Amino acid sequence: MADEKTQALSQFSLSETDDGYLIEIEGDGGGSLTVEATPEQLDAIIDALDALLSEDDAEADEVEG
Repeated sequence: MADEKTQALSQFSLSETDDGYLIEIEGDGGGSLTVEATPEQLDAIIDALDALLSEDDAEADEVEG
């Protein structure tokens, strides 16, 4: 799914603001993106990552079992 414009994640940071959070994502090509997120948006990101990782764990268990 990666294309010419896609960079591998090199690091990220998360900091709290008065209104929510700042998320900074840096790619291995030197590009970075900073976005502001509300607490609700950050919760949605966490839930989505948890669901995705849970699916991966379930698939790995099927292969091992």
